[in-house]
Amino acid sequence: MAFRYLFTILGCLLLHNLYSQNKVNQDKALSIPFDIDKNKTATYEEIRTFYTELDNLSPLVDVNDFGTTDSGQPLQVVVIANDNHFSPEDNRKAGKTLLFINNGIHPGEPDGIDAAMLFAREFVKNPKSSAILKSISIVIIPVYNIDGCINRSSTSRANQNGPEAYGFRANAKNLDLNRDFIKCDSKNAISFNQIFNYWQPDVMIDTHTSNGADYPYTMTLIATQKDKLHPLLSEFMTQNMLPYLYKDMDKKGWEMTPYVFSRGLPDLGIYGFMDTPRYSSGYAALHHTISFMPETHMLKPYKDRVESTLEFLKSTTEYLFMHGTQLAQIRKEVRHLVKNQQTFPLNYTINTQKADSLLFKGYTASYKKSEVSGLERLYYDRNKPWQKVIPYFNHYLPETVIKKPFAYIVPQAYDKIIELMKINGVNMHKLTQDTTLDVEMYLIEKFDTAKNPYEGHYNHSQTEVSTFSTRKKYYKGDYLIYTHQESNRYIVETLEPQATDSWFNWNFFDGILAQKEYFSDYVFEDLAADILNKNPEIRTKLENKKLSDEKFASDGRAQLDFVYKNSPYYEPTHNLYPVARLINP
Repeated sequence: MAFRYLFTILGCLLLHNLYSQNKVNQDKALSIPFDIDKNKTATYEEIRTFYTELDNLSPLVDVNDFGTTDSGQPLQVVVIANDNHFSPEDNRKAGKTLLFINNGIHPGEPDGIDAAMLFAREFVKNPKSSAILKSISIVIIPVYNIDGCINRSSTSRANQNGPEAYGFRANAKNLDLNRDFIKCDSKNAISFNQIFNYWQPDVMIDTHTSNGADYPYTMTLIATQKDKLHPLLSEFMTQNMLPYLYKDMDKKGWEMTPYVFSRGLPDLGIYGFMDTPRYSSGYAALHHTISFMPETHMLKPYKDRVESTLEFLKSTTEYLFMHGTQLAQIRKEVRHLVKNQQTFPLNYTINTQKADSLLFKGYTASYKKSEVSGLERLYYDRNKPWQKVIPYFNHYLPETVIKKPFAYIVPQAYDKIIELMKINGVNMHKLTQDTTLDVEMYLIEKFDTAKNPYEGHYNHSQTEVSTFSTRKKYYKGDYLIYTHQESNRYIVETLEPQATDSWFNWNFFDGILAQKEYFSDYVFEDLAADILNKNPEIRTKLENKKLSDEKFASDGRAQLDFVYKNSPYYEPTHNLYPVARLINP
């Protein structure tokens, strides 16, 4: 009998030692550099290893590689869910809300990278946290800009207080990926578009660190511009979700303020950020996803920036646990309404006549002699804090509004556009035979072009068009895109050339902007005279132009060009936007 008890005790001790050793091994496997040194962020290899170990240790985690990036490496995608709900289909069947977290779009701002690792680890180690997974699943891209994360140094962020070393803002093509969501010049963006549309999240968080003025707040926040969202989603975000997040963060000791986007000192007021579709939150809005960009303050200690980001991730998750079902229902209703929506705003302008009042905490801005130039320089005096109500300009008005056509027709030659449409869930119909259709088309009448390259493009703006109706032949393989679908916002805001981030403005159609045929003056002189003799209406237009424009009247070449452009010899494709609008069924 004594031997039996002895063996039992020894067995228990052995099991206890094994359990203790396993726990030590688990804790060691799941540790990150930030645990040891609060001014350190993980390297790309350490991040990948951490999530791989998390996958090995927990049935709540599923980690896979997807697509590729300009670095040649795939994106790591982490899914945190219970009951093996590791696919969008499983989540939708279970009625779960989906939170999507994107980190390291700017790897020099790595707060979210470390915060997301701490966040994910807590689900594995804390049963209370994992209970949230009954109604929520979480998808994390640990590092989106892998290229920039690998390009590591301690000097590329001169204005930032730590960490000790970090990645670089641009990717391997030297592109800022937070300007690439529509144009997709990078493989990173194409892979992201695919992942995002596969999961179709309810809320997205894209983690950042800010630049700009000095103030006491560690955390500032960019929410999807409310006036761009569908009114139902906008009301849910502004009246319910944002008040909760601000209050909850304050309760946790991380008081937030809206992102400090000012036109001078914050004392004069701050402005709501207009996140067009080139940005992550603007891109998400095209898919009726509420998005947040937490922007921690660059001058605060790295420890505080990581911990405040972690708490923001938790606050958002806790809110979705309580109200995610309501949000999912609103998004479903919005998708149906947008499917039937007839008019769409394309561009917005700030309403400077309408401002909200914002209680803001700041530091007194003063000036002193610069040790570099000897001239006056700005500095913020942290010994002189202030608190006062300032104007918050966060109301935008639609500047351009269009009525959607029954369908768009995209020639098959524009294969990149067609591929991006497919990735973004747009239903398209390929013509099975040559077809002649009555369509409405645009002539590009006016646009400004950037004098310097911006993210690899000399992009256009202030685009103006004229409209005409014509009968045009389309060919087998061209694409018809009906606008009775949930993807209408993506369709309209990319295909309408006047839209801020349209594919026209991003130079996808620059081939139409240059003439391919011209004339020699001495040859065309006789032909032009003959054209004027046979077409008195052209002669009348020419004479009127000479009377109204003195410079034109003294320029023989300009007059020949005028006749040429009003004659059958002028190429019809010059400035003709190739995407047609089918107005009638």
